[in-house]
Amino acid sequence: MFDDSQGMKTNLSELGEFGLIEHLTRSFSPKLTSTIKAIGDDAAVLNFENKYTIVTTDLLVEGVHFDLAYMPLKHLGYKAVMVNASDVYAMNAKATQITVSIAVSNRFPVEALEELYAGIQLAAKLYNIDVVGGDTTSSTSGLLISITALGVADKDDVVLRSGAKPNDLLVVTGDLGAAYMGLQVLEREKQVFKANPNAQPDLDQYTYLIERQLKPEARKDIPPMLKELGVKPTSMIDISDGLSSEVIHICKNSQVGANLYEDKIPLDPAVISVCEEFDINSTTIALSGGEDYELLFTVSQEDYDKIKANPNLTVIGHMTEEEEGMHLITRANTKIPLIARGWNSMEDKNKKNED
Repeated sequence: MFDDSQGMKTNLSELGEFGLIEHLTRSFSPKLTSTIKAIGDDAAVLNFENKYTIVTTDLLVEGVHFDLAYMPLKHLGYKAVMVNASDVYAMNAKATQITVSIAVSNRFPVEALEELYAGIQLAAKLYNIDVVGGDTTSSTSGLLISITALGVADKDDVVLRSGAKPNDLLVVTGDLGAAYMGLQVLEREKQVFKANPNAQPDLDQYTYLIERQLKPEARKDIPPMLKELGVKPTSMIDISDGLSSEVIHICKNSQVGANLYEDKIPLDPAVISVCEEFDINSTTIALSGGEDYELLFTVSQEDYDKIKANPNLTVIGHMTEEEEGMHLITRANTKIPLIARGWNSMEDKNKKNED
């Protein structure tokens, strides 16, 4: 979303590819000692000394991952950084640098991209991440954003998806489902606007949900918090595609089963309220909604006393032997096989109901 109704707009062709990169990144300056050379050469130069380097990348495509009808470009830039930083934190690591590449059609003026990069810059500043490179090119189908994030961790601190053991506790940060319900509210208001462009939406009661969708926050606080508590997870993953999908990823990678308890899943009261308004089951939303960018991890039972009183963490189940399978234990104490029904970008948008 970009307001192009006022003021002069600069066509991308006036700057060209390299001029555009220089223009958009002129205010980015490296802050970390590990950044030896950032933007302005053939490649960035980084020095992580004796630490492990973490690398991850995500591609966001207009019409698939975001809708500019209600997604402000500044928020989109911020969210694009969070999507990638979250993957680094899910390795129990610290995010340090990113590269940003965009493909953009000529319907966007330079000023629109300035908004996008203002969001990227804000996220980088708040999360102490250096922007060290990237690329721009033209697109015939809207806007595409690709961010590669780098991070560092001590060798002994890195956590994979494959370390969970039977009897480990299954733990989640924060609360779930709000981002998906925020999306539902925004989609509803989009349809109202289409029917009546003069309609003024009242979104005050949905503020938390909409913020979780448009401006999520990655859990950079969790790796240092766990270290301070003296807890190293046995496995970890971020919740981008829905809780059920992520539990299944851990189980398959670790060759274990899981019992996930419905009554333990943390839900914000706003999620429960809006699920009732939309006549949607809140447990289904928590399991399949996605885009929460919370962290899901397992810990040894011996660590329970260290985490039980922490308000950021909720124990939602435990791991079992692989042959026992993966199950949701309902409030009625019924065992239901856990199925991955989260976000799938390859699915036909006319067939899926997750977006």
